[in-house]
Amino acid sequence: MFTEVAPGLLRLSLFPRDHTNAYLLGDVLVDTGGSFQSDRLLAALLGHPVSAVALTHGHFDHQGGAHAVCEALDVPLWCGEGDRRAVETGDGSLLYPDPRSRTARLARRLASPPHPVARTLRQGDSAGGFAVLETPGHTPGHLAFWREEDRALVLGDVLFHRNPLTLRRGLAYPYRFLAHDYERNATAARRLAALAPELTCFGHGEPLRDPDRLQAFVHAGPPWAKGAG
Repeated sequence: MFTEVAPGLLRLSLFPRDHTNAYLLGDVLVDTGGSFQSDRLLAALLGHPVSAVALTHGHFDHQGGAHAVCEALDVPLWCGEGDRRAVETGDGSLLYPDPRSRTARLARRLASPPHPVARTLRQGDSAGGFAVLETPGHTPGHLAFWREEDRALVLGDVLFHRNPLTLRRGLAYPYRFLAHDYERNATAARRLAALAPELTCFGHGEPLRDPDRLQAFVHAGPPWAKGAG
């Protein structure tokens, strides 16, 4: 079931708890979890009007249910320009640093079936009452969503608040092998932290209501910048 984390902003924590999140920004669904989670997502959406599905990015654990949801609800699919080809072809390997790697090959098998992108979102566009922010790095077309009036941020996988592989809780940068361009992702993290969001919602993990903690973490820099990665 979706729970309200701010007015007009609902979160659905998909199994296991806090591992992967989907959000409703007004009537725009942001992210769809993996393909095996689409039935649960559709059940949770009953009674909630949905006008479109928008993806923070095209990795299989965020777009895996996109085709099923868009088909079931007859709504359009939106994403960033840099991820469009991967989403429309269903070839998730295109979003990884090395499309031939084991991770990229696995992503190709787990991705949603191909689905046409009705609209590519760009900086300054609006989705569900939130401004679209282009935050490339984790993937070429990664997006975040920002609402100035209450300083609410949905940042996808620019940062984790729960490690999707180890399930460890806490702020973390995505693994380097998952990031298309990890330096650009670090730049995106600094840019988002500078907004001083009162509420930060992640693709993985529970929401954070501590802008000072977010800024301190990002100010410390990613582990590879300190010789640890």
